[in-house]
Amino acid sequence: MTLNSYRWRIPVTQRPFFALLAASSLLITACGKKKPEVGVNPNDTPTSQPPAPSPTPPPPSNPGNRTDPGASDAERTALLADLEMLIHFEYDQDAVRPADQAILDRKAAILAANPAVKLTIEGHADERGSDEYNLVLGNKRASATKRYLESKGIDSGRLQVISYGEERPLDPAETEDAFAKNRRAAFKVTAGGDKLAAPR
Repeated sequence: MTLNSYRWRIPVTQRPFFALLAASSLLITACGKKKPEVGVNPNDTPTSQPPAPSPTPPPPSNPGNRTDPGASDAERTALLADLEMLIHFEYDQDAVRPADQAILDRKAAILAANPAVKLTIEGHADERGSDEYNLVLGNKRASATKRYLESKGIDSGRLQVISYGEERPLDPAETEDAFAKNRRAAFKVTAGGDKLAAPR
């Protein structure tokens, strides 16, 4: 008996059912097939792997940064005291005395280590001479001090000069000791004093 002759023996009303049954069988058979595994054959010899990248080192701690906020309060106080230490001048003179050069050298070292620090240099005179003359003399003293610091490599933009002449004496007495105290250059930190590091 041929397939054709068998086919026509299935009642017409049952033919769609058998067609659906045949399609389902094909679908189940197709889904049941195992997919071939993709990957390394266990019989293959392993090939050499590229070396793992070395871990990235941490960024450097910026050794050039000399404005370390970790300075102790005591160290900061000492550095501010050095920056604000007075220097003095001979009568009617504006040249920096050799005895005061070490004080200015210390200031220059601190300024070099702390590039954010700025100073105002105040020039003062004793009361002898006219007000106008002493204002000019105070300015000359402050300017001579600034030039000395510049000669040590400090940028002029960080140093401001002002003269008070005889207006702000440290000692109002009219004695030689008082006059010697009043002939001075004073220093005020105007920026960067909150974060100081000692010179290295």
